[in-house]
Amino acid sequence: MRADVLASTVNMSHEEWLAARKNGLGGSDVAVITGFSKYKSPVELYLEKIGEFEPKEAGEAAYFGTLLEDVVAKEFEKRSEMKVRRRNAILRHPDYPWMLANLDRVIVGKQEGFEAKTASAYLSDEWAEDKVPWSYELQCQHYMAVTGYERWWIACLVGGNKFVYKPIERDEEVIQAVIQAERKFWNEHVVKRIPPMIDGSDASSNLLNTLYPKSIPDTYVELPSDAKRLLEDFEYWQTEEKSAGERKDEAANKLKDMLGEHESGWIGERKVIWKSVASNRFDSTKFKKDHPDLYGQYVKESLSRRFSVK
Repeated sequence: MRADVLASTVNMSHEEWLAARKNGLGGSDVAVITGFSKYKSPVELYLEKIGEFEPKEAGEAAYFGTLLEDVVAKEFEKRSEMKVRRRNAILRHPDYPWMLANLDRVIVGKQEGFEAKTASAYLSDEWAEDKVPWSYELQCQHYMAVTGYERWWIACLVGGNKFVYKPIERDEEVIQAVIQAERKFWNEHVVKRIPPMIDGSDASSNLLNTLYPKSIPDTYVELPSDAKRLLEDFEYWQTEEKSAGERKDEAANKLKDMLGEHESGWIGERKVIWKSVASNRFDSTKFKKDHPDLYGQYVKESLSRRFSVK
């Protein structure tokens, strides 16, 4: 099987690249569709694909990840004794036109691909031994589905000082699950202009705060009938959350009582810590009273929306 070339990326601007991505689903979209992304919700991806929401600018982690891509690729060549080259094109599956692939690189002389990553030291456990974060596993399986390749190599610079590289073998069961998930998302949501459901993830909350940053004063709307069930769910889980919080606090307080003045305690292989931590806090109330003019110059209004039920 040979992938089709949707567009060459040679001399393609970032804006043109973003526009081309709206023609289908790429490797990094798979984790979003299947619920394995911490950073983006399915409804946000849907809005991007139909052109109603512009993708957010990449943060510093993504910026440096792109900057260090060449470094990771060269180190992979050195350690693996394989050569890689860029594939300057957006590829498309010949049978599923909504499956796109913008590859980092391919292995020279082999039907194999290469993906470069960077990760924080806090995520080192996700790269231990033969492990690869599931979102990246899905991304590489997506690329193998599009290209027909049997293996994908992934290399990662972890914490800026630890380098790992591993092969990911083609898995037909995973690929079929990826194809089914993408087909449903594209045909049932993007094509039909029916958004996926909002969920309780941080990604959905962040999207709503971005879409609706301000409320219009003194306005109201009659909510649909579904709102009654959602309100009942909200109040039920609010009560459960309060009860769970009280039980958690009770357990913590009993453990603190057992520790007394000791900083830590052991129970089997688990360590319990109740440590004194010094912190300096700015007394804004006193500063406002003593220096009202200066306070006015440096105070900055922060706007957010508070949700409540009355």
